[in-house]
Amino acid sequence: MESYGELLKKTREQKNLDAETISRDTSITVQYLKALEEEDLSIFPGEPYYVGFLKIYAEYLGISTEKVLTLYNAKKLQETPPPIELTKREKPRFLIPLIVIGIIIFITGIAVGIILFIKSRPKPAENYTTISKNINIKKYELTEDVLTERLFKGDQLILSNNGGNIILTVAETANCFGLETPAGIQYVQLSEEIELDVDGNGLAEIIVYVSDVSSTDVDRGAEVRIMLRDSANAAIAAPDESQILKVENLPKDKKWIEILSDNRAYPFTIKATFRSGSLFRYKADRKDVIEDFIGKGEVVEIHPSNGARIWISNGYVVKMEVIANLKTYDLNFSKEGEVVVEDIKWIKDTDGRYKLVVLNVD
Repeated sequence: MESYGELLKKTREQKNLDAETISRDTSITVQYLKALEEEDLSIFPGEPYYVGFLKIYAEYLGISTEKVLTLYNAKKLQETPPPIELTKREKPRFLIPLIVIGIIIFITGIAVGIILFIKSRPKPAENYTTISKNINIKKYELTEDVLTERLFKGDQLILSNNGGNIILTVAETANCFGLETPAGIQYVQLSEEIELDVDGNGLAEIIVYVSDVSSTDVDRGAEVRIMLRDSANAAIAAPDESQILKVENLPKDKKWIEILSDNRAYPFTIKATFRSGSLFRYKADRKDVIEDFIGKGEVVEIHPSNGARIWISNGYVVKMEVIANLKTYDLNFSKEGEVVVEDIKWIKDTDGRYKLVVLNVD
């Protein structure tokens, strides 16, 4: 079959026409004219442009546009693949239902097999028991010694008095420490030290301090320190007044930060909570110096009577608290990277009152 592209080219050459001349006369670029002769549709914006230029070019050369379009359509039809419907092999209508039925039979067989396997397993002996969470409730007797323990819900404290034993049961270890007493449930918050009247007679029998308790996890328990109110001073030695420095004996240029003032001196607690690792050294009263590297999240408690000297390689990473007279005082006295050396101790003022102060050590 004759090609319409060859017909255009052959006619142009017979009439001795060049592409530039035809381009000027028809306003069709030389590139498009060449593509028409080579039957290349790829450079045209679309088929309508191609067919339009094809008709203009045929008319210019004096060729029947009908003949050119017939040849174009014949080639187009020849190159167009047959419809997929004509080539698609139709599956037998019974094939899909057969596959579905086969899958159902297969799944049913597996299910039946599992049921038979379970039923064929030997039953456990009658004396088998279900394993449950083992909850060990511990009991602690409160004596003159300080009790420092991590207590869990259900643990019991036994307090002896003239009327017999008083049983105190741990009732809460999430967000705060709760203690069920004959006088009702009493609560102690984190870092709080409280005197508790457990039998409702108007007198406090015990002192409770909470050093650690989870805000959400009841199973983590609560770290507490509990002592008898009457033996508190016996448990921690009372301050030695002969060792308490008088204000008039301090250097004139010595300044201090007053924590509290009272008409007596008594043991207190220094609590250091570490936000990051730091070298920590301290000496409480006349005891030996203790030095260690304390990691992030660790807590160190010091229980001096008269006072303590502390040394921190980076004071900024330590949250320092003083707990005295059932109250907690925050101490912030350091910038980032600053080495801290401080005395926290009792001094006696000229009016006879005692002051718990922070003294900077040069």
